[in-house]
Amino acid sequence: MAVPADASGTHPEGLLAQLALLRTAEGAAALELAASLHAAGVDVLAGLDRLRAAVGSELAGPAWGFARLRARARPVFGPDADRMFLTDDTLEQAGRPELAARRAARLMAAGGEEVDSVADLGCAAGTDTIALARAGASVLAVDVDPLARELTAANVEALGLADRVWVVAGDAVELVAAARGGEVANCAAAVLDPARRAGGRRLLDPDRWSPPWPTVVDLLDRVPVTAVKVAPGLDHDRVPEGVEAEWVSVRGSIVEALLWGRAVSTVWRRATVVRDSVAHELTAAADPGQAPTGPVRGWLHEPDPAVIRSGLVSLVAADLGATLVDPTIAYLTSDAPAADSPWVTSYRVDEVLPFNLKKLKALLRARGVGRVVVKKRGSAIEPEELARRLRGPGEASAVVVVTRVAGKPTALVCGT
Repeated sequence: MAVPADASGTHPEGLLAQLALLRTAEGAAALELAASLHAAGVDVLAGLDRLRAAVGSELAGPAWGFARLRARARPVFGPDADRMFLTDDTLEQAGRPELAARRAARLMAAGGEEVDSVADLGCAAGTDTIALARAGASVLAVDVDPLARELTAANVEALGLADRVWVVAGDAVELVAAARGGEVANCAAAVLDPARRAGGRRLLDPDRWSPPWPTVVDLLDRVPVTAVKVAPGLDHDRVPEGVEAEWVSVRGSIVEALLWGRAVSTVWRRATVVRDSVAHELTAAADPGQAPTGPVRGWLHEPDPAVIRSGLVSLVAADLGATLVDPTIAYLTSDAPAADSPWVTSYRVDEVLPFNLKKLKALLRARGVGRVVVKKRGSAIEPEELARRLRGPGEASAVVVVTRVAGKPTALVCGT
């Protein structure tokens, strides 16, 4: 995935030159000083003054900027962040290292001994390249963008992986079109992360990605050992036959969606839910169909987004003895909680009533509820605004779920 340009279509002026400066011995010293000042809580103006006095004005600004980015990156990249070179855009778009390592391990295992080289088609800052190299692959890191190539080269060198990585200029569209014999760019496997933003906006149409959707399909057809990152909202109808689609969530939010090449695919769909650093996987060899529908019972279950997007809600429903509250809504209900299930969050249902703001507010007041968390599905209400309007003087708290039950707008008051 190429490093995005700014609004003018060009990269921030001088960034390549700044990166070259910071990779010198003098630059390393400037970065070390900037990091210590940033860690000490020195504000930007005072920090820049001290840096200019110590290392000169040419290095001061770039060193402070990269030190700031490294501090932001530390919660994601850990100790590696203190040696990495990133931009605001590449930091925002970078995947989690633990998930990149998981992807790399699966890709290498699927190819067996035949896979010793992987093409990273669109290397950006090299975060996938790093994971692949650490998994034992020789990596060809490819990008049309000179800044992406320089960031990748700087990062693999900083992390001691330069002997396993070759960074080259290349266009993913052309390389995929030239792929033969299950290889691309003479590599037995590939990863691709199409750029899905332009001008600061998400591109919802896969045909507008870079490279566009036809190249994604072409890669999956030509190179069996492949992993492609896609938008979590990708229409299931787009997934080619024989290609596994996987959705991955962390702490209740989908963080990535993947298409696995045919030599890697083992199932139809996969939902992966990461909780407390443990990856729980739910799979289906074929479309399991829809769960049955029934009346609201004592417990409401909210499936994890990865389960919903993967189309595997009915598997969870069968496991819990649960039914859908509405055929178009991904809320489940049953007679018992699902405390140990990684696939859902359970709420005790205390009241079920037709949605009416006045009556709902009166009910909450009568129950002494003052703090309200609002959830919604299948409703146009704004949760934050409704929570504000339902807030009261009471000490109790509740979860209010606004949804449809058997096609009718309904409010469920649930215990927390």
